[in-house]
Amino acid sequence: MHNSTSQSLADFIQASPTPFHAARSLAERLQAAGYQQLNERDEWDLTAGGRYYVLRNQSSLIAFSLGQPGALERGIRLIGAHTDSPCLRVKPQPELNRQGLWQLGVEVYGGALLAPWFDRDLSLAGRVTARNAQGQLLNLLVDFQRAIAIIPSLAIHLNRDVNSGFAVNPQTDLPPVLAHSIEPGRDLRALLASELQGRHPEHGPLTVLDYELSFYDTQAPAVVGLDGDFLAAARLDNLLSCHAGLEALLASDGEQACLLVCTDHEEVGSSSCCGADGPFLEDVLRRLIPDDQQRIRTIQRSVLVSADNAHGIHPNYADRHDGNHGPQLNAGPVIKINNNQRYATTSETAALFRHLCQQAGVPVQTFVVRSDMGCGSTIGPITSSRLGVRTVDIGAPTFAMHSIRELAGVKDVEYLQKVLTAFLNSTQV
Repeated sequence: MHNSTSQSLADFIQASPTPFHAARSLAERLQAAGYQQLNERDEWDLTAGGRYYVLRNQSSLIAFSLGQPGALERGIRLIGAHTDSPCLRVKPQPELNRQGLWQLGVEVYGGALLAPWFDRDLSLAGRVTARNAQGQLLNLLVDFQRAIAIIPSLAIHLNRDVNSGFAVNPQTDLPPVLAHSIEPGRDLRALLASELQGRHPEHGPLTVLDYELSFYDTQAPAVVGLDGDFLAAARLDNLLSCHAGLEALLASDGEQACLLVCTDHEEVGSSSCCGADGPFLEDVLRRLIPDDQQRIRTIQRSVLVSADNAHGIHPNYADRHDGNHGPQLNAGPVIKINNNQRYATTSETAALFRHLCQQAGVPVQTFVVRSDMGCGSTIGPITSSRLGVRTVDIGAPTFAMHSIRELAGVKDVEYLQKVLTAFLNSTQV
């Protein structure tokens, strides 16, 4: 890749096939930059000007820089994103032996576009909870990192009307094929134990008790287009925003109080202990600012930029957009507005973000869904309603959102990172 920002994002996506791996990738970058890990089960001894991060469930992360003396009282600059993406998750007892083939049953996670999952080279990754010989329970991440499965399409000769419309049945059509089932009694837990043994020999023999596993596409991210205008990759929604928020935090000048929150489970409603509709962010803020009145004052002086990808106007389906609100790829981040509060943007926060874009020399666009169509949502309204913090919903415009392979503009990756850095350094919050 010719663009260092796109290459950095591509490397992050490759290292992050699941929310667990994404959180670990973020933590590794923060640790290398001098951020100190905190454990929620311990007492926290925070020092002025300190830089810290904390993980919950190994899949959600909050990182914060306390800034110069008095910075917290002036308000926190918050950036919010999410670590999860629509995918196929493996069921608890998934083994299927059919027609001489070994398959695994899957459950659709989130609102996935299912058709693009067919005929792709798939691998498997996630978190495994295992017991060692001493009886200790260990949470270990696993990633096969090679194509071990595929979901073959049915030949057109056996479904002549397929191009007139094909309704995918998630129960019967999606179990991937992994191997011949001539060998009797193939067992996923035994396969995972063998894989972990090879990658973590220091733990000795392991018994796999449970897992959270996702299939993912092994095709690497790529810059595509005649002039290299686009980045094609899996999980751009929303690892693009996680990466931009991380890069902005690491590039900030350290003057202001800044916080990056990347939570899991956004694609399924955020209602979990580590989701945006859970208490993770509030718990951290209570420990940062124990005094209730002072914390409320700080939150009221703060602003959250909720960063999640926006719908770029597709040239083949332009009628799916409002005629005056069709964001283009490579034309800058998008302010997302919905008067029914599916987005948390207000005129005040939109103006602030527009002002930051102008100061940073970054073009900016606006999205409003067609009045006769439903509108998706983000962590913005959830976090805003829980905290009472002013919020603007924004994102880089993309195509094929929730597909196994999405498309964004190379310039937009840079634009988003640039304006988020300006936001974290701004005194006008």
